[in-house]
Parts: sequence; structure tokens; C-alpha cells
Amino acid sequence: MGSPVRVLAEATPDTRDRYVDLLRVASLAAVVLGHWLMAAVTPDGVGNLLAVVPALQPLTWLLQVMPVFFFVGGFAHALSYRSLLRKRPEGSADSVYAAFLRARLQRLLRPTMVFVLVWGAAALLIQLLGGGDGLTGVTLRLVTQPLWFIGIYLAMVAFTPPLLRLHERYGWGAFAGLAGAAAAVDVLRFAAGVPYVEFLNFAFVWLALAVHQLGFLRADGRLGAGPGLHALRPALLAGGGLITAVTLVAAGPYPLSMVGMPGEKVSNMAPPTLALLCHGLWLVGVVELLRAPAARLLARPRAWRTVVAANGVAMTALLWHLTAMLGVYGAMLALDVPLSEPATAAWWAQTPLRLTVAAALTAVLVAAFRTFERPAPAAAVQGHGPLAALGATLTLLGVLGLSMVGFAGLLEGRTALLIAIPVTAPAAVAMTLCGWLLVERAGRGRGVR
Repeated sequence: MGSPVRVLAEATPDTRDRYVDLLRVASLAAVVLGHWLMAAVTPDGVGNLLAVVPALQPLTWLLQVMPVFFFVGGFAHALSYRSLLRKRPEGSADSVYAAFLRARLQRLLRPTMVFVLVWGAAALLIQLLGGGDGLTGVTLRLVTQPLWFIGIYLAMVAFTPPLLRLHERYGWGAFAGLAGAAAAVDVLRFAAGVPYVEFLNFAFVWLALAVHQLGFLRADGRLGAGPGLHALRPALLAGGGLITAVTLVAAGPYPLSMVGMPGEKVSNMAPPTLALLCHGLWLVGVVELLRAPAARLLARPRAWRTVVAANGVAMTALLWHLTAMLGVYGAMLALDVPLSEPATAAWWAQTPLRLTVAAALTAVLVAAFRTFERPAPAAAVQGHGPLAALGATLTLLGVLGLSMVGFAGLLEGRTALLIAIPVTAPAAVAMTLCGWLLVERAGRGRGVR
């Protein structure tokens, strides 16, 4: 018998869209690499290399690839939900929804819960022993930042059924309407000065672009297939998105960086802007233009085995990569290795070694925790829809709150504002765990395997 990866790769049906798996791995790898490169760590804290060297900010137009991951997610969500609908007994929409949430969130939330519990216990022990100062305190605050992505993705999964129905009724019109709503929000924000309206774009930008509409269109084969002008859609998306994004940034008030920058008055990320929407459009267009050559590459057994192996640990690597990176810097301080000033010649000379060690440490952490990302047995198509929705809501609030407050100041009751409500780390952990247990419980049942 061969290795599990080889067996899984060889069992892949010919109908599987392997390019989607490659995009998932490549987008998460770009996020990890971007975080490692952007970290400007000194004995006083952690800064952002893009703030130290603003000339590097155009790189974010290549490294800010979260829209691609969310776009791929929409494709997968549509296929998964429709598959469950075909298996459901008549009149059991709630059961299908519960099973859908559990199936889509299991590989996302199981490694997340382990991450939260391990780091929560470590943070409590460190602070009980009187630690938590210096780089340790910074680490306790920063390691939870990848959880914002978990929260956004969780919301996309939860909203898939209604937005899929919207797509099935209006097609491209649904995407155009939601994108237009995102533009209207920015007009109200920047031209009319309406307070707090910008937060609506957390829904309109991410749900309109990244997952629900373009991902659904790809699942229906309507993003690049067809005769005549239909085949030009990826090129039109790429060219139109890039030109519009450049125009918006050049005219203002949108910043150049497609990731958040410390101290900036306007961020393209939090909350997301029309410029980020257009940036995502050009990225989606480009990856669709590369579909055919990538498919030829993935037809090679070795290339496909690499993608299969990476997909099996991608979420675990995303969760633990900041732990590894900050661990490298902590080891340097413990060994009295001087931390060079960011962006100096000495700092750049150390970069390859830092990245290599961070990658090796991430591999160790992945080896330790990868088992929690293994797929669980297929869920039954029965369950309790309202209970699953409640669980998803609690988990969403918990992981977003934890991404904001971190584990620093755990014993002091440090808080962060989540939708204008102060939240502490213990409260966020409790919501996350309770929500996950509700999703698990609601999605189980007896019925179609």
C-alpha cells in the first residue's frame, strides 16, 4: 500500500476541479509568506515593514490574495449545498442547513478550537507565573489575529443558502447589485460623511465579490465558458478590476496598500472598500485566465500529490504560522542574537534564514496538530437548522472577538470592542467553544449518509 497522500491522490475522480484545490493552497501560502515578510520585529515590539518602506506597498497587490480564497470557497459551498439538497428528504430544509454548516465548518473549526485551547492554556500559565512582558506580551496579543479570517469565512458559509438562491434567480445581476451596494456605501462614507455606514461593506464586499456571487458563477460554469464574448469574461474582470482599482487609488481617498497599515486614517481592509473589491476582481480574472495551463500541470501525478498533501494541512499552517514566526524572534532574543533594524542591509541579509527557520518551526507545529484537520465521516442529512445557526453566530462572534482582544491581559480583564460591545478573551473563548459544540450537535442526525 502507498502513503495516504498517494492513495488519496490516485483516487481523485476525473470530474474534480483540481485547480480549485491549487488556488486554496496557493492563496493561504501567500498569506503566510506575506505575514512573515511584513513583520518588522524589534526588542520594543512588532511593526510593519510596509510602513517602514512605503515603496514596498505595491507588493500587497500580489500578496493580498484573500479574495481568491473566498472566491474558491464560494465555488465549493455551492457544490456542497446543492449536493446535500439532492439527498434531502422532502421538507427538511432546516436539516440540510444544519448538515451543510457542520460539513463545511468541521475542518475549519476543529483545528481552530485546538489552537484556541492550547494558546489559552499557555497564556494563562505564562501570566500566572508573572510573564507577559516584552515580546511575550506582543506574541500573546498577535497570535490570534488569523482568527479574523475564520470569522469572515464562517459568515460566508452561514449565508450561502440565501445568497445562492439570490444567485440562482438573478445570476450576474445579483453580483452587480451587491457590488453597486458596496460602491454606494463608499459614496455615503467619503462624499456624504455618513457615520458607521462603512461597516456595511464587510457584507457587501466580501459576500458580493469573494464568495457568493463570483464563486457561484464559477460553479455554474458562467465565469469563462461559452462562445464569443463569454470567453472574454476573465480578461474583462482582470482588466476592468485593475484599471478601476488603480484609478480609485490614484484619485483617492483610498490608500495604496491592500492590507491594513498602522495609523492610517483609511484602510482598504477594515472595513473593506470599493478599491479592495476591484482589486479582488482583477485577481479572480487573472487566476481564471491561468486555469488551462494550471490544469495541465495538475494532470501530472507528482504535482497533484503535492497539492493534496498541502491541502490536508493548510488551515493548521495558517493558524500556527504567526506562532512560528514570533518563536523565531523569541529564540533570537534568548540566544542574544541582535535584532537588526528593519529594512537595513543586515536585516535583509537575515531574512532568508529567518524564513527558513520559521517554515521549519511551522512544519513541526503542523506535524503536531495536523490530525485535527483530517476530514471526519460524512454527515447525515438531518439536523436542527435554528440550533446550527445559533452555534454559527456564537462561533463567529467568539473568533472575531478573540482576534481583536488576543490573550494578553488575560488576568487583568483586557477588553476590545466587538460591534460596540466590550469583549474579554475568556468570554470570546466561551462563545467560540459553545458555538462549535452547537454546530456539531445540530448537524448530527440519522438519514442519508
